[in-house]
Amino acid sequence: MTLDTSHYPDFPGRQHLLDGIDAALQAGNTSATVIQVQRVLERAINDPRISLPPVIHNPINDHYARRELYRSPRHGYSIIAMTWGPGQGTPLHDHDGLWCVEGVWRGDLDITPYQLIEHQQERFRFSPRQCLRGTRGSAGNLIPPDEFHTLRNASSDAIAVSVHVYQRAMDRSHVFEAIADKPGWYQRQARALSLDTSP
Repeated sequence: MTLDTSHYPDFPGRQHLLDGIDAALQAGNTSATVIQVQRVLERAINDPRISLPPVIHNPINDHYARRELYRSPRHGYSIIAMTWGPGQGTPLHDHDGLWCVEGVWRGDLDITPYQLIEHQQERFRFSPRQCLRGTRGSAGNLIPPDEFHTLRNASSDAIAVSVHVYQRAMDRSHVFEAIADKPGWYQRQARALSLDTSP
């Protein structure tokens, strides 16, 4: 089956971005691939030839927006733009075993990685690491088993935009909700991820 990519938004410099990611995927192993994709994304954010579609800069009031920019029919990777209203963020979550590269296109994000200490069935104990401030033009990556973090718009009055390149389409993840009487322990729940198509 051939994936129909005609419905994905065109935007200035899109093919330049896709060519860079496609080339990065020729690296010999996962770590090298992810590092190359991260470099491509860092360059793309500062490349005047590349501009995201205008809709990407429109937040949604009650949740951060997830809009798919592209899914590769050849390699399977997915590019998601996320729009963060003031103060919007994620719960502690994983990436369902997928590697991911995340770059800040606009504004600032607070990123808190978590280290998994132990787990007992659906209960997990984490230790938060130092919160990182992602500023425009910065990018980072997650390679399982290091795939646990939270993201939050650092601003109380401005939007933020980030672009995420996933190993393949991420249709679900696991979120971890703190257990009130067990400090450091979280209950895991699978959650389907949806895409926003409206402004």
